Amino acid sequence: LQKILILLHVTTCVIVGKTLMILFPNAMKRYILKQGEKSRMNTNPKFSYENWGPTFFSFQYLLFVLKVKWKRLEDEAYEGHPAPNTPVVTVNGEVCHLLDFMRDNRPLILNFGSCT
Repeated sequence: LQKILILLHVTTCVIVGKTLMILFPNAMKRYILKQGEKSRMNTNPKFSYENWGPTFFSFQYLLFVLKVKWKRLEDEAYEGHPAPNTPVVTVNGEVCHLLDFMRDNRPLILNFGSCT
């Protein structure tokens, strides 16, 4: 049921967004650029709006957003329930799952940090 609701919500947003891009291209460009400021996409001078702006509200955009939102349904953690087996990427670029690092009955400790 959750996946159907997400499908309906994302599809509606994409249809409305695409319609607004056709009817009001300049206003939508300003809106998308403002969103790009929040995510810092516009900080790279080689990555202009013309490269990524038109991809908003496309069919590929719809599929990507659905994939991300559906995947996040599996990543929710609840107190007293088993931890989600979230996919992770190792330093070597290998994709595995979080619980692959469990050893016997020892607790798994996650340390989040920054390399910058």
